[in-house]
Amino acid sequence: MKRSIEILKFVVLLGLLIFLFSFSNKRNEKRKLSKVEVEFVDTKTPFITHNTVNKLLIQNKLDVKEVGKETLVLKEMENRLRENPMVRDAEVFISINGVLGARIEQRDPIGRVASSNTGLSYYLDTDGKKMPLSEVYSARVPLITGVAESNYDEITPFLIKLREDDFMQRLVVGINRRSNGEIELELRKSDINVLFGKPQFIEKKFQNFKAFYKKTKQDSTLYEYEKVNLKFNNQVIATKKEDHGK
Repeated sequence: MKRSIEILKFVVLLGLLIFLFSFSNKRNEKRKLSKVEVEFVDTKTPFITHNTVNKLLIQNKLDVKEVGKETLVLKEMENRLRENPMVRDAEVFISINGVLGARIEQRDPIGRVASSNTGLSYYLDTDGKKMPLSEVYSARVPLITGVAESNYDEITPFLIKLREDDFMQRLVVGINRRSNGEIELELRKSDINVLFGKPQFIEKKFQNFKAFYKKTKQDSTLYEYEKVNLKFNNQVIATKKEDHGK
């Protein structure tokens, strides 16, 4: 008998806990949101505004405080954010105090492609994919010519290596891909033609060019050269302008 009473007490207590949890959960779901907080990760230059993110989160609702928590489907909100061409990934969550939060990872441009067919420009990102230009911020990346979508897998690793090298990133403002797959570099404030060759042995060729550049800059002979050939990863072949001899 005593054991039956203990079991009955346990069942009643368990039922009470389930009721309280369910009541609390439903009450929490009916609460309104207090605000929206948007965090951009891994970047200091948003290509998409907080206002745009807010609209994608709560859509046509004018006031976030009028939105009930029970009406939100976080997965759908994340999908809407990821469909934006500026967003690489997104995470959406609701805090205990009713804050709707979104962590946004933006796509990362490493070059700006000038299309000879359409005349339009777009970015190439670190995933080797097209990324539209932003109305909010213009990225300072090299201008790329002579490439087609079939070349993106080839040119993307080169652009990533270029950005990782502070010296080369500051110096190179343009990249042209020849029909034979060789790359030419356009330098900032210089008319020197730099033939990089195929995008192979990238770090070694960068090292060779930096040694040449710093040496000729130091002895004031840099601007006497017309062409610099880096095609061969173990040497630099430099050609002087005609008025400076060979």
